[in-house]
Amino acid sequence: MSLSVNWIDLGRALALVAVLEGLLPFLNPEAAKRSLRKVADLSGPQLRIMGLVLMLAGCLILFGLRA
Repeated sequence: MSLSVNWIDLGRALALVAVLEGLLPFLNPEAAKRSLRKVADLSGPQLRIMGLVLMLAGCLILFGLRA
């Protein structure tokens, strides 16, 4: 089994992440500040669980789009 990386697709995916991450601060800076404050107030374990849930959701979406 050979693992080959398509660097163009990886670059596009990272660019899309940057666009999506920038939407809230651009459209509503005050809401972005409130959201970041709430995330900053989370405990370490809560933040880890949130990260795990987001990673699993992303994996499920990628798996669903694979076909």
